[in-house]
Amino acid sequence: MCKIFGYGEDALTFWALNDRLSKILEDLKDQTAPSDCLVFFRPSFGRRGGTETAGFGEFDAILVASKNVYLVESKWDGFQRWDPRARILLGKEQKLRHQVFLWYLLHWNPKYSGDWKSFVRDHNAEFQNQFDKKLARAGKLLAGNLEMILTRITEHCNKLKPENVKNVIVFFYNKERKSSPPSRVPENFSLVSLDYSHVIEGNFVVLEKCVRSC
Repeated sequence: MCKIFGYGEDALTFWALNDRLSKILEDLKDQTAPSDCLVFFRPSFGRRGGTETAGFGEFDAILVASKNVYLVESKWDGFQRWDPRARILLGKEQKLRHQVFLWYLLHWNPKYSGDWKSFVRDHNAEFQNQFDKKLARAGKLLAGNLEMILTRITEHCNKLKPENVKNVIVFFYNKERKSSPPSRVPENFSLVSLDYSHVIEGNFVVLEKCVRSC
């Protein structure tokens, strides 16, 4: 089998979801077995935009456990030495992404599967009033992506409440380069820190083990 190399946050995120999922769940104090989880890697919800667009960007991952849904943003040290007193910052659009997807999750109902037009009809005014953005239009790629993911999440994790949807930052650091995970994250976010020093060759992430286990 060929050896596959990846670079940066995307490669590290894939490695973590495939090879460190039990550690992530442990840090989040979630008792769900990794085999009982549903994971979306880099789910796309359109380009980031203002009030004239329905898109709101991409999470690095969405992790669905038995009772909780974790909306994941990945960050890494970029091969630089991080001070543990440093703070992770998120932009306004990144924070908005979490708020928008939470709204979709809490307003989704299985009755709308295959009938996105009804979802828009019933909730468009409320959505626009809250976010000054448009709901995804029926027939568009964004609507299809949302419908599939919302349906799968609600099938996997029933009766979601706001407290069951949690925001997470997964931070990757290299302890061999004396980098340390930060101690401060944005409000309403949990931090999971993962050392990636043992899966690096040069400046690349070795994904061979991930591929073999799939």
